[in-house]
Amino acid sequence: MIKTILRRLSPLFILLLFVLGAALLMKTKEAPEQKPEEMPIPIVDVIKVEQQTVSLNLPSYGVVTPKYKTQLVTEVQGRMLTISPQFVAGGIVKKGEQLAQIEPSDYEADLMQAEATLAQSIAALNEEIARGEVAKIEFKGYDKGLPPELGLRIPQLKKEQANVKYTQAALARAQRNLERTVIRAPFDGIIKARNVDLGQYVSLGTNLGELYDTRIAEIRLPISNDDLAYLESVDNPDTEVTLSASLAGKENTWSGNIIRSEGVIDEENRMVYLVAEIKDPYLREQKIAGSLPLKYGSFVNAVIKGRTVDGIVKLPRHVVRNEQVVIIDDKNIVEMRHVNVVRSDLENVYIKDSLKTGERVATNHSNNMANGQLVKVLGEAALPVNVPKGETPESSLAASGVK
Repeated sequence: MIKTILRRLSPLFILLLFVLGAALLMKTKEAPEQKPEEMPIPIVDVIKVEQQTVSLNLPSYGVVTPKYKTQLVTEVQGRMLTISPQFVAGGIVKKGEQLAQIEPSDYEADLMQAEATLAQSIAALNEEIARGEVAKIEFKGYDKGLPPELGLRIPQLKKEQANVKYTQAALARAQRNLERTVIRAPFDGIIKARNVDLGQYVSLGTNLGELYDTRIAEIRLPISNDDLAYLESVDNPDTEVTLSASLAGKENTWSGNIIRSEGVIDEENRMVYLVAEIKDPYLREQKIAGSLPLKYGSFVNAVIKGRTVDGIVKLPRHVVRNEQVVIIDDKNIVEMRHVNVVRSDLENVYIKDSLKTGERVATNHSNNMANGQLVKVLGEAALPVNVPKGETPESSLAASGVK
């Protein structure tokens, strides 16, 4: 009976024995050695702040157009007799150069007729002057007061004088019409289009073609209404502008001037347009080595020179986040500082009254940086910090005496 009870209770005894052994081991175990945990220090690259005087330039864009362009129209009618080889699309012409000629024979005949009529009227005037002199002699002994004007042939003289003026005007008109049979370029330019052919009959006011002036080019440059504050003068924005475009596989630049503002805000895009002027865009007056002509219709990027401001700090755009920068002091401690951004473009941010010359700004900061954090500056000796397990980086800074 006892053996049966012991056999049944033996598993319980064994379990109890293991529990006692485990309790004994737990009582006699040694505490693990506490080793400090080494926390990695962030590595940052920095740039030194330098205040400078800069021009707050304004970026823009536009299409090159001629300042003057005209439609060549006929002032007389007739058949096209000749057309100049330069009177084609793309032809370069000079002021006064003959482009085409209308058949002049009818106008030459009109001129000869006007000359003959003028000669007749002059002869009639001279004859009437002679008659007047004879009349004065005849009325020399007239004793009934003043001789009558009709007797002295004064009205007849005025009539012949008027006839001479009339025929002189007709002669001048005939001369102008004959000159107008020759179509000439009104200014130095490039032919945009030609609308007539040789032998074609043209009437008064026929559109012969279109001519673009090559002396001056204009570009309308849109800027926002707020950007007007960066110009030296809003009402008279006389400033420099640099244009750039890719032509013939390379980047080309041209210099010009802002000559005026259009003075209104566009209803569609709410932009203000400044007008830039480029002289001699086709390089006809002066050839510049390595430079290409600025052709009409080209799309160009523009940089408008803004007003000059002192004490500006220029930083790369990615350095400033939410108008904050990371300052690294001489002890490599982080300071998150709010800055006053006065302007930004695609590459840079311009800051005023927020940073001093010589301060260091981190260029590769991360979102988890905080005030008082210790960092390592790229290129300087490392400053390792041992942080006991369970402590935060801030508590380790306090324990090491770093403020």
